Amino acid sequence: MKKLRPSGGYRDTASFQTATIIYDATYWFCEAFLDPRSRTNDQMLQAARSGRQNIAEGSRASATSSQTELRLVNVARASLEELLLDYEDYLRHRRLPQWDMNGPEAQAVRAVPFAFKKDQKDPSNLSDLTDAQRWALYSPWLDHQDPAVRANALICLINQANFLLDRQIAALEAAFIDEGGYSEQLATARLHKRKNDLSDRTNPTNQTDHSKAKPPPCPQCGGLMSLRTAKTGTNAGQNFWGCTNYPNCKGTVKI
Repeated sequence: MKKLRPSGGYRDTASFQTATIIYDATYWFCEAFLDPRSRTNDQMLQAARSGRQNIAEGSRASATSSQTELRLVNVARASLEELLLDYEDYLRHRRLPQWDMNGPEAQAVRAVPFAFKKDQKDPSNLSDLTDAQRWALYSPWLDHQDPAVRANALICLINQANFLLDRQIAALEAAFIDEGGYSEQLATARLHKRKNDLSDRTNPTNQTDHSKAKPPPCPQCGGLMSLRTAKTGTNAGQNFWGCTNYPNCKGTVKI
């Protein structure tokens, strides 16, 4: 049976792949430049891990709950914002320079995906690479002996990940408004099935299967519509799309 809503697939998303680089780089940054017993060390590692893991958990949760997916992606976004401040604090407290976001150093880090795509003779992109291959592209900064270079490069990557997550959150919100949550979609699918079964029983000569058709939006309120069968009048026994907000909305669409 086909799942009502797809889930997973997070490993192929740019947000998860960027968050993975950030988590790995933070692990090795803390290992090289922070006291492992310090609270800052623990907080940075946890924030980096949360940024990555909550993207994955939200993707899996999308099968049954749009709200849970949105909440977890927002948690990932908030964790990376916390990590961003930690790296800015690291530079400021040690009086190390922070790159201008429009300066040549920051632009070089941000240009990695574009430079990689430009150099390829085939249509592959960063999503097609392994974690090790993607790391190698950023290795000149993330494996640098100077902690300021590493921290500044990670600030650039965190800003990129946050931009991607902001777009992802906006898309999830729009999809929830347009399509409803899992419970709404499940109820609508069940209603379609019941109406179709009833139509088959009351009108066995009607062989057209409309249950597999995508319901149109209500022409009056824009809400969800469900498959119904006229019980009286000249159209008795015939299927039509009726608004699920009935009787508050009486919008219909002929089939």
